Amino acid sequence: MNLDSYRIASEPYYQPLGSEIEIFSSAYSERLPVMLKGPTGCGKTRFVEHMAWRLSKPLITVAAHEDMTAADLAGRYLLEPFGTVWHDGPLTIAVRHGAICYLDEIVEARQDTTVVIHPLTDARRILPLEKHNEIVGAHPDFQLTISYNPGYQSAVKDLKESTKQRFVAIDFGYPPPPTEAAIVVRESGTDEYLAGILVAIAQRSRNLQGHGLDEGASTRMLIHAGRLVRAGLPLETAVQSSIVLPITDNPDIRAALSDAIQACLP
Repeated sequence: MNLDSYRIASEPYYQPLGSEIEIFSSAYSERLPVMLKGPTGCGKTRFVEHMAWRLSKPLITVAAHEDMTAADLAGRYLLEPFGTVWHDGPLTIAVRHGAICYLDEIVEARQDTTVVIHPLTDARRILPLEKHNEIVGAHPDFQLTISYNPGYQSAVKDLKESTKQRFVAIDFGYPPPPTEAAIVVRESGTDEYLAGILVAIAQRSRNLQGHGLDEGASTRMLIHAGRLVRAGLPLETAVQSSIVLPITDNPDIRAALSDAIQACLP
């Protein structure tokens, strides 16, 4: 199978914040599975894309969700005009042909689904396909990466310890203000002054975390706001649409967040 369609042709912009590039590169060289932990919109997916480009490896991304089954990852038989035919799932394609498989927000998947990755994360490096009566040995270039948001951990949605302990972990967070402003400038095309205002707004919203907000404004939200301003929207309208309204439905929290934002606007 040709995986060229999964290769990233041009370098995805990523601003390192620590030793995450070195850790991931070392883990890949030993084919160790990697777990990325951090809040929504802080750059986890962009980091994986950057590393796939840096390592010149195809990247197969799967967005986990609560209805995802093991068959969605591994594969299933499908009825076709000439009979039933087995179709590999995205995980199996990566395992067979040597891609990086990125399971995004893995904690959203059912726990009985995530168990399917266990044999791939230890010395066995195999993927049993019970319905196909096959055991697929991992290609030498295969590597598994998962991500999740610890801020949304709960008794219902959390990774089992037996899963967590199989991975090398990298912590992600929001960048320091000057770095975050530079990222917003680079990704939204706005100027440094406006980027500084947006980062200040993010800082205010993050201070409300735990006081009605599960999380503050993400770097992604700031980029959206910058792009809306670049498209011609007034700053206050852009901030309401890209930050305040998406982040909460609670009228009181919206009012508190709007008041905090007003203090940052020129």
